[in-house]
Amino acid sequence: MTRLDQQFIDNRWVTSRAHRWLPVTNPYSEAQIAEVTAGHPADVDAAVDAARRALPAWRALPGAQHADYLEAIASALSLRREALILASVTNNGKVRGEAAIDLDDAIACYRYYAEQARQLDARQGTPVALAMAGAEARCYHDPVGVVGLITPWNFPLVTSAWKIAPALAAGCTVIFKPSEVTPLPELALAEIAMEIGLPAGVLNLLNGDGEGIGAPLSRHPGVDKLSFTGSNTVGEAVMQAAASHTANVSLELGGKSPIIVMEDADPEQAADWVMAGIYYNAGQICSATSRLLVHEALAESLYAALATRIDALTLGDPLQAETDIGPLTRAQQRSSVQRYLDIAHQEGLVAVRDGRHRTLPDTGFFIAPTLYRDVPVASTLWREEIFGPVLCGRSVVDEAEAITLANDSDFGLAATVISGDAERARRIGRQLQAGSIWYNSEQLVLPQTGWGGFKRSGIGRELGPWGLSAYLEVKHLIGPSD
Repeated sequence: MTRLDQQFIDNRWVTSRAHRWLPVTNPYSEAQIAEVTAGHPADVDAAVDAARRALPAWRALPGAQHADYLEAIASALSLRREALILASVTNNGKVRGEAAIDLDDAIACYRYYAEQARQLDARQGTPVALAMAGAEARCYHDPVGVVGLITPWNFPLVTSAWKIAPALAAGCTVIFKPSEVTPLPELALAEIAMEIGLPAGVLNLLNGDGEGIGAPLSRHPGVDKLSFTGSNTVGEAVMQAAASHTANVSLELGGKSPIIVMEDADPEQAADWVMAGIYYNAGQICSATSRLLVHEALAESLYAALATRIDALTLGDPLQAETDIGPLTRAQQRSSVQRYLDIAHQEGLVAVRDGRHRTLPDTGFFIAPTLYRDVPVASTLWREEIFGPVLCGRSVVDEAEAITLANDSDFGLAATVISGDAERARRIGRQLQAGSIWYNSEQLVLPQTGWGGFKRSGIGRELGPWGLSAYLEVKHLIGPSD
């Protein structure tokens, strides 16, 4: 069994000061496959010192050189393809095909921000139109400085790419804390940093939990910005810690996203999109469209189509090609989802398919795909993020009711609209309170489009030019015109 007792600081592996260890588990076999250091505040101090020393030289490099390093990271990830897919499946539990998509998404993100880095040079010193005669102003974009990046366990390599790539493109130096639940795929980033000759201190990787690394990093006065993806509870703690030194904060938090299916939709096609929106990655997606709002005229045919598809899903070894859904990533998450199934039973919810009654594999943190219909809007399952393969549905009589119920949520991360009329779908989508809204499509997450939400779903945006802007400070030079 592998013991990960070192931290990657200043382009060197150094032994952590911690004396606590955290188990790393294979979610399918339930066997411990490694143990990782819990981390120590002294590790954070050392990483911040390294990042601060590296910052002046790194931010002084032209964007084209930042781009070269980002392209090199993308190429190095490509060369490790099979090993990284295997690490993700083994440590995270997602099926092989999904792990491959994740890796492709990460590679595309590094390449996209390489191009953004090149374009950044041309944006420096842009003249600003002024109404005052005899004056001029020019706009510049400076890196925010040293950034702390904290990622969750559901999409290793992907969520880290969304943060690391724009941070490096902007000229920031990085302290990266991957999830202690899924640290194994992320270790490649440290290896790659050394392999491509990334300057020492530009990228530091600290393993550990919230106590050992997360909290000390969030409150460290040497960190200029924090970017966190995860639960609302932890995100609020990060924000409070950052307030102690007025650090810039980006938060990508929870979701309880709706999927609207109107009466003019094809029920078979709609069923495919509904399935993809909730059962991908075993439902462990912040943007999971877990609230189904279906027009009453189409409800029976859609529920029948969904039941057929749920019955056809194969649960099992995520490395096997025939497996559709792997286990949840950790036992704690399985227990959390099981609690919601128990609540559904107590509330008397009507199950089209009840995950409690399906035979599961002998090992693994599995929850069977579940579908409830006619769920009251006051139900705990309708209101709270479950983060598992559980879909709650209810009928609506028209567009207005669908829009009202879709927006009746504390969250606003994502949504989907399905209609036989694309213009109608777009019109409905424009009235929804969410950051990403798909229509007549599965959930397409692209490097060029922003990611983030309204309301309690977070602060700021990732991806696209907005993701780069999150790591830049705007500066204006103002004076007399020539």
